[in-house]
Amino acid sequence: MIKILFVCHGNICRSPMAEFIFKDLLQRHGLSDRVYVASAATSTDEIWDGVGNPVYPPAREELAKHGIRCDGKRAVQLTREDYDKYDYLIGMDSRNMRNIERILGHKMDKSYKLLTFAGSDRDVADPWYTGKFDVAYADIVEGCEALLTHLQKQENL
Repeated sequence: MIKILFVCHGNICRSPMAEFIFKDLLQRHGLSDRVYVASAATSTDEIWDGVGNPVYPPAREELAKHGIRCDGKRAVQLTREDYDKYDYLIGMDSRNMRNIERILGHKMDKSYKLLTFAGSDRDVADPWYTGKFDVAYADIVEGCEALLTHLQKQENL
């Protein structure tokens, strides 16, 4: 089984959106049993006394517009041990990538910025600051579809 971890700053907007968008893509392609998908944060900003906040309401609403649910998801933090647990660690922007590198102890051979799979060096802009959850959704879909194509070719899904 291939294991993928999507990562952003707080794990309440972009990375959970990517997690559930990718799970939806896998289900539609009949591949849910071949890929494990989760998400995490590079910070503890959204984790209090060991309990993470749920997906931010506007992110949850954007997913719901497309028939995707994210019930029960709460923020968790990326750990050094995640390097050994996952085959792909996928950040949303350049800052996430620097923080992933710091947390993992400079082991970056499994780490990618999401939109690189779509042939772009663009960041998925953080809708927490932009307010543009629809734009983040579209960028994440673009990256996730390209990631799925990559996995189908490279991992023989």
